[in-house]
Amino acid sequence: MKSNNALILTNGLLSTNDAKTAHGLIRGTERYTIVGVIDAPTAGQDAGEVLDGKSRNIPIFSSLLESLKQLPSVDYLIIGVATVGGVLPPDMLTIVEEAIKKGLSIVNGLHEYLSEKPEIAALAAQHNVQLIDVRKPKARKDLHFWTGEIYDVSCPIVAVIGMDCALGKRTTARLIRQACGAQNINAQMIYTGQTGWLQGGKYGFIFDSTLNDFVSGEVEHAIVSCWKETNADLILVEGQSSLRNPSGPCGLEFLISGQAKYVVLVHAPKRVYFDNEAHWGKIPSVESEIEIIEKFGSKVIALALNTEGCTHQEALDFQQEYRSRLAIPVVLPLEQGVQEIVEQLQLLLV
Repeated sequence: MKSNNALILTNGLLSTNDAKTAHGLIRGTERYTIVGVIDAPTAGQDAGEVLDGKSRNIPIFSSLLESLKQLPSVDYLIIGVATVGGVLPPDMLTIVEEAIKKGLSIVNGLHEYLSEKPEIAALAAQHNVQLIDVRKPKARKDLHFWTGEIYDVSCPIVAVIGMDCALGKRTTARLIRQACGAQNINAQMIYTGQTGWLQGGKYGFIFDSTLNDFVSGEVEHAIVSCWKETNADLILVEGQSSLRNPSGPCGLEFLISGQAKYVVLVHAPKRVYFDNEAHWGKIPSVESEIEIIEKFGSKVIALALNTEGCTHQEALDFQQEYRSRLAIPVVLPLEQGVQEIVEQLQLLLV
């Protein structure tokens, strides 16, 4: 019988934003048990220490063969990176082929589907392993149009959206859900990306693999199904990209089709340009983002700061600055937790 023990393949990218899928899985997943990471530049360290200085007893190995020598049982290899265009680099494909030959099923969150590569599919069949392409679109029969049922949902719907990509929206949403659970608040989370599914999400869909005509319906269906089946006190919706990121603007669907009347906004105060690309343009002010959100009828109830590039003191200074500027709770999720946000949510449940 298979275990759910899994290795994550980052292949030199663990310390970069390209490995945000791996970062999420290292922080926690209910779907798999992460037993190691393959990343030669950081081999010999603990993946949690590399990620954020917190030991998680997840060793990093220099190669697939090295990891399999030391680990007693592994059944899955998860591709833990997001590449430009969603294409699997040749050097990683070689490792995937090695893993299949060793009897590992492959979990792939990229836009390039392994199951549609004839040579990989044949190899997987030969070795009796699965190719799980997380981003593969649903069949037409499984997609939903928007119906208006969302107006029946009686619990608060809270979107966690960001000023840019790769800021920690999903992580912030998970932290809020966990903190609510610790205080006996039945908070449920809607995943909208492959990592949310990989972390064990039950309700949701892969936004960027969904035909545009069905996005609003899939948002609604996920929220309504969750509300009906879990009797949730509140529902958190994981955001994608940002309202004004030119490479893939996203977010109004959650506010309009998903009727998220409350927003936790995530911002990295030291990030100047969208995706750190100067020619994509500067990230606008938080105040202007709040103004847009509120024009669509939703209320920003808190700001969460991603403190990339900040010293501890700089993070605290930014926190105080934004508290003064915005007059709403401003939290440092990874450093301090999200209790202030939970307190805001509790006010919605009275």
